[in-house]
Amino acid sequence: MSLPEIVPAEQWRVAREALLGREKELRRAQDALNAERRRLPMVRVTAPYRFEGPDGPVGLRDLFGGRRQLIVQHVMWDPAWEEACQSCSGSVDEYSDGLLAHLAERETRLVAIARAPYAKIAPYVARRGWTLPFYSSFGSPFNYDFHVSIDAAVLPVRFNYRDLPALEEAGQGWLAGAPSEQPGLSCFLLDGDEVFHTYSTYARGTDFGGAYGFLDLTALGRQEEWEEPKGRYEAPRVSAPVFEALPGRG
Repeated sequence: MSLPEIVPAEQWRVAREALLGREKELRRAQDALNAERRRLPMVRVTAPYRFEGPDGPVGLRDLFGGRRQLIVQHVMWDPAWEEACQSCSGSVDEYSDGLLAHLAERETRLVAIARAPYAKIAPYVARRGWTLPFYSSFGSPFNYDFHVSIDAAVLPVRFNYRDLPALEEAGQGWLAGAPSEQPGLSCFLLDGDEVFHTYSTYARGTDFGGAYGFLDLTALGRQEEWEEPKGRYEAPRVSAPVFEALPGRG
């Protein structure tokens, strides 16, 4: 087993302070990147996507659950599979009621969507004890349109913003072979009655955790007073991870 080098406390402190400087640089760069993400343009969603959940058929706008933002975890689950992808399931295992409540307080709802029929999804969700809202897009082009279900017979192969030549150059030409399911997250914003797609990320772009990690992907961000661009939210919160409901909000 390879373990860290054992050193005197003073030598450790010097090394730790050097690393702290790099950590602060990374955090400042991350804050700037998050601001650029919030400045991205958005795309109006006009396709009449339909999903099935515990209350029957619903549309994309219904998935917001009364919130302004929607984050979709694209769970890898081919209709022929009996269970969801193990790594996707591992991610959902970590989504606590507290996380969902904190996102909701920041006008954001997190849901899972998979291409498997809801008749397979419902018992699996119950068995794993998940409270994350989970919907089926079975029979809908939703997964294909957002490039998490890959099938050259349905749409030209594209994943993680690479077309087939770029995928082949990156050693991922195998995606043009048999149909496959891939991981991803997509963010949407509700403005009046219109839904807009603001962001999608794939592969290692989904590696993060906590309410702030999810909010940083969205157009409204953390909705805190220090964030750029200004004026994105009417009543910015203080710069702290405080998620109690505002007055008048349940």
